[in-house]
Amino acid sequence: MANYQKAQFAAGCFWHVEHAFRKMPGVLDAIAGYTGGQVDNPTYEQVCRTDTGHAEAVEVTFDPTEITYEALVDKFWDLHDPTQVDRQGPDVGRQYRTAIFTTSPEQMNIAEASKAKAQPRFKAPIATSIESASTFWKAEEYHQRYFEKQGRH
Repeated sequence: MANYQKAQFAAGCFWHVEHAFRKMPGVLDAIAGYTGGQVDNPTYEQVCRTDTGHAEAVEVTFDPTEITYEALVDKFWDLHDPTQVDRQGPDVGRQYRTAIFTTSPEQMNIAEASKAKAQPRFKAPIATSIESASTFWKAEEYHQRYFEKQGRH
């Protein structure tokens, strides 16, 4: 069995982020879901309307022999405005925050270094939090591959 790894990113609405990561060579899967909160098995309605603490996020499964974690983090900076606090575009709320949820000390170090390296690209301070990953809860099926289901490629 291959030694695949996982990475978790929150960058506003998960549909665009899931779609963008899924297209990268070396990414085996990208799943829309929720993480970073305190409610078990949250629903979309709960995450949007109550204080679950969760962010809309994407869990990426990748083959580190084909793509590095650093390349995924570099892509993350391009997918959204990491200087926004609790929002992306018209989406406002804590569930739309910018965050990297790391699964190992190595990922934590890479994410921190990448954030420092990316900062000069932005006029405002990067608001992205870098946290240890907690349980990732898969979103409802209608959120998975949403753009593909809508005919948007």
